[in-house]
Amino acid sequence: MTQNANLAALSEAGVSVWLDDLSRERIKSGNLADLIATRSIVGVTTNPSIFQAALSKGEAYDEQVNELAARGADVEATIRTVTTDDVRNACDIFAPVFEASGGADGRVSIEVDPFLANETDKTIAQAIELWKIVDRPNVLIKIPATQAGIPAIAKAIGEGISVNVTLIFSVERHQAVMGAYLDGLEAAKAAGHDLSKIYSVASFFVSRVDTEIDAQLDKIGTDEALALRGKAGVANARLAYDAYQEVFETGSRFPDLAAAGANVQRPLWASTGVKNPDYSDTLYVTELVAPNTVNTMPEKTLEAVADHGTVTGDTVTGRTAESKKVFDDLTAAGIDLPGVFVTLETEGVEKFTKSWQELLDATTEQLQAAQQKG
Repeated sequence: MTQNANLAALSEAGVSVWLDDLSRERIKSGNLADLIATRSIVGVTTNPSIFQAALSKGEAYDEQVNELAARGADVEATIRTVTTDDVRNACDIFAPVFEASGGADGRVSIEVDPFLANETDKTIAQAIELWKIVDRPNVLIKIPATQAGIPAIAKAIGEGISVNVTLIFSVERHQAVMGAYLDGLEAAKAAGHDLSKIYSVASFFVSRVDTEIDAQLDKIGTDEALALRGKAGVANARLAYDAYQEVFETGSRFPDLAAAGANVQRPLWASTGVKNPDYSDTLYVTELVAPNTVNTMPEKTLEAVADHGTVTGDTVTGRTAESKKVFDDLTAAGIDLPGVFVTLETEGVEKFTKSWQELLDATTEQLQAAQQKG
């Protein structure tokens, strides 16, 4: 098997290609291993929506759910067992990638219960629990970048846990996330943890920014407003990368931690599936190529890049002024950017809690059916 040339070029440009999907069928069929071999995939992200979709399709989980029902497991224990088993098995598939990359890649993410998004202490407790249950060095525990999540991120990092910070929409929140990571590293160092073993990514959502802002631009309807459609998501991510460089490449706080073995917190471009058919279906990949980044793609986007994605090198560095102008123009057109980011974070949490509730409901029904048969 050979790697797809377009995706290999993306990797060579410094972008780690991760798949934004996981299911037991992918694991058991060999599909995940094939993607590693032919699509430069070096990691996987999951979220409540992905697990809800996986468990609702086919019969891959029926046998295990029936066994758990026979043991009297409740719905939360059942979901925790099923999802952590998938993540653990995926971690094992990625173990060679993990070793070859020195720990940066070969990563599989699992998210804390989205119902805990606004509860710091419970988020910390579950992050520690998931870290112990999966029991693999290449797992990443996903914690949302809500106000309550920020101190949870610092605490988890301080405990030596590798974290994928999710649901970041604004540069300001990204800066708070990076600050929490540095706080955590300092606490981990003080506690005697090996900083070289702690990794983190900051998942910055892209397409949802355009979806929300484009809808508002359409309502405004002026020529100036309509000309800005499809520009906010990429500009926002480029400004986030600039903020990353300020902290980890030119900032004064990270060098001492780096000297003690600490790793940078890489920006991860999430929500990279293009929602608007008028835009290039590779927009959030080819326009966000930069060293030391991750792009986690749904399979449809992955295959689009493999088929016709054009990788021309770094398309992010040096675009700060241009990106700031996009934001200035959006503000001038009447877009309340801080309000947009609050809306997106709220909707992001709601989307995941809705998916998790659907998963809870469906699994409850399956458990009850199995118990009645038993």
